[in-house]
Amino acid sequence: MTNRRTILKATAIAAIPGGLALPGIARAQGQVREFRMVEAGGLSGDSIEAGYIRPFTARTGIRVIRENPNPLGKLRAMVESRAITAALFELGSLSGAIANAAGLIEPLDWAAINPEPMFEEAKQPWGFGYQYYSTIMAWRSDAKPLTSWADFWNVSAFPGRRTLPDNVTLAVPMALLADGVAPSALYPLDLRRAFRKLDQIKGSIAVWWAAGAQPPQLLKDNEVQYAASYSGRVAGQPGITISYAQGLLDLAYFVVPKGANPAEKAAAMGLLHEMSVARNQAVAAEVVPYTGASPQLDALLPQARLAEFPTTTANKAMQAQGNPEWWAQNRDAAERRWQEFKLGL
Repeated sequence: MTNRRTILKATAIAAIPGGLALPGIARAQGQVREFRMVEAGGLSGDSIEAGYIRPFTARTGIRVIRENPNPLGKLRAMVESRAITAALFELGSLSGAIANAAGLIEPLDWAAINPEPMFEEAKQPWGFGYQYYSTIMAWRSDAKPLTSWADFWNVSAFPGRRTLPDNVTLAVPMALLADGVAPSALYPLDLRRAFRKLDQIKGSIAVWWAAGAQPPQLLKDNEVQYAASYSGRVAGQPGITISYAQGLLDLAYFVVPKGANPAEKAAAMGLLHEMSVARNQAVAAEVVPYTGASPQLDALLPQARLAEFPTTTANKAMQAQGNPEWWAQNRDAAERRWQEFKLGL
């Protein structure tokens, strides 16, 4: 059982008698009794409650009210109407890059967050990367094991029905990896090469899935034998085998909407600090098998289940990380190509 005690450095303790206060947070406590955050909901939202909000509220007395869902359009409407109702807003990496370029979010106060050690890509000026997730290969345990996306594409050597995501930001990198591009050399993406590779497998795709719940159900029902799936949906599932080899590693961020109440923003930096604490991240990972940004997390996760988590030392090293800035600049052209491709299915 993971030890749920939160061990904080003395400089990161706020509002505890005899402790020191994080800059801005002690002031915010006198002004703020609660603030709202918009998150993705589901088990991810439950993990935020268990891993981060509970220790934050116990430490500061500040309530955090969760709202969901979290489309980018909701953030845009909030900012453009100047009706900012949340101090924190969860966005995927691409949405975060778009929101930053559009001036919809404010820089974080990293001095006030005072984070414990984090992976560098999670520490953006505009966003706090709090949760890693991956899109990976999964297959029925009675099917021939895969080792690469090239195997996934090789329907003669690995017979069976497949499912791939109806999502150009996922399908294109998978196709390029299947065509022999190294994970470190994916970007800038070669769209022409990717769609040539997708043409080779489209006849073997039984379902182009749109919801994360579909791949595990399709595998369990034997509707398909091989799937690309979000890791948290298939990790640890009976009868399903997974591999993080050439997985697509991504990151969800918390951002501050432009125009947020300054006192609420200051208080929210304290919650982000809690998200940097490795022991808190281990508690969150008990709820859903996604992981936080601490490089010290391996020792705190269930050792018998290390293979299930996306950012263990072994799993993180074999995956490809995305480039949300590239997608923010090229997504319209890529989406047009994707829609044209789907017309031929």
